[in-house]
Amino acid sequence: MDDYITPHARSVALLTIDLQRDFSLAGAVAEITGTSAVVPQVRLLVEAFRRSQRPVIHVVRLYCADGSNADACRRQAIERGLHLVVPGSEGAELVDEIKPSSTTRLDSAQLLAAKLQKIGPIEWIVYKPRWGAFYQTALEDHLRHLGVNTVAICGCNFPNCPRATVIEASERDFRIILASDATSGISELGVAEVAKMGIKVMTAVQIVSWLEKAD
Repeated sequence: MDDYITPHARSVALLTIDLQRDFSLAGAVAEITGTSAVVPQVRLLVEAFRRSQRPVIHVVRLYCADGSNADACRRQAIERGLHLVVPGSEGAELVDEIKPSSTTRLDSAQLLAAKLQKIGPIEWIVYKPRWGAFYQTALEDHLRHLGVNTVAICGCNFPNCPRATVIEASERDFRIILASDATSGISELGVAEVAKMGIKVMTAVQIVSWLEKAD
């Protein structure tokens, strides 16, 4: 036990990263290998956090059709016609398995205006303009307002957005859990590297058991 990095089950929030159809579905325009395989574990986590009445925040990307808000490495491709998580498109939507309702859809205008979209009693969506979930978003303020000091992170695709989010959360002194089997692109080296940063690495089942013991 470490007084500064040990996760707190009673003040934890779940962050799902980029689990959108364009990235997650087999054969999608920007399918990230292995993402569809981790969706069942993400669903297990989302449902457990809902049952425990812990906050769930789904972090998403949205790329305007002209590429104006895209990362530098993707802007040219979008300018040349790549349609990827376009606001209002089916590809931008969360995968069905983690939605609180089959009718849940992204409010792109609200999200692009840097406002959180509430989709459940203690569940929200937030748009991030770059890799990390905290960069130019209201996420940190929202978590502090909720009394959260621990974040459990899962989603797509570890070398990019989940990893950046882990680092940003660490820079803000959050206690951090990485859900290893609920995050695509994970590797032994990546796990070893984040463990050295004080991040707790757990499986989805381990996280669910940990939550249930605290209730």
